[in-house]
Amino acid sequence: MGLFELFHAAGSGARDPGLAIAVVGLYLAGVLALALLVRRRWPEQREWSRKLVHMGTGPVVLLAWALQIERGIALPVAAAVTVLTALNHRFRLLPAVEDVGRPSYGTVAYGASITVLLALFWPAQPAAVAAGVLVMAFGDGLAGLLGPLVRSPSWSLWGQRKSLVGTGAMAIASAAVLGLLWILQGPAGAGSGSGLAGWAAAGAPQAAAAILVLTALAVGLEQLSAYGLDNLSVPLAVGLLWSLLRP
Repeated sequence: MGLFELFHAAGSGARDPGLAIAVVGLYLAGVLALALLVRRRWPEQREWSRKLVHMGTGPVVLLAWALQIERGIALPVAAAVTVLTALNHRFRLLPAVEDVGRPSYGTVAYGASITVLLALFWPAQPAAVAAGVLVMAFGDGLAGLLGPLVRSPSWSLWGQRKSLVGTGAMAIASAAVLGLLWILQGPAGAGSGSGLAGWAAAGAPQAAAAILVLTALAVGLEQLSAYGLDNLSVPLAVGLLWSLLRP
């Protein structure tokens, strides 16, 4: 039994949807407030506040998992947030979230990917949702922060600059997130007897190989990031493959 399953067993029967929503709402408000402070303190670093929101929203999935937020709440809220993000992209109501000085639909695609993952896997496979979202949140977030700050060999794909440091940060953060999530989910379930899931559950070497495959998939797709569409491709691809490896 994984850590989150133990949490659920201890707290089952005491769920309060209103309290759960309030906790998530307060957390998101804190992330947004911090992003606005960063934007005000370092106005010349427009990417920082955006990446802070990008990284800060990822753990919401873990909160929703731990608090057992139901599908009937999680999915409509995610869809509504995506619509609000699209409106903000169009009208720039909160520049701290969108104003990066280049054409990008990343925030909208990010919200859309979370919504699709919830539609596909929530609540039956919350770890698949968490894998896709957290890899994008921390892997891509750290790549976007460290890549421009640390000088290293770089290249360009589809007009997007990529660097060795940024790509390395994406790989290390993705592998760390996926490895931790693999442990948190606990032993493989009953549906892991054959196919990819059976192979991944066979032992530690296979689990490590599975994490490396997921990491390579995330890093490869992140290279193709024109218009921020990696915010859609990376979470969906990682979440789908995770669902096959850890059903």
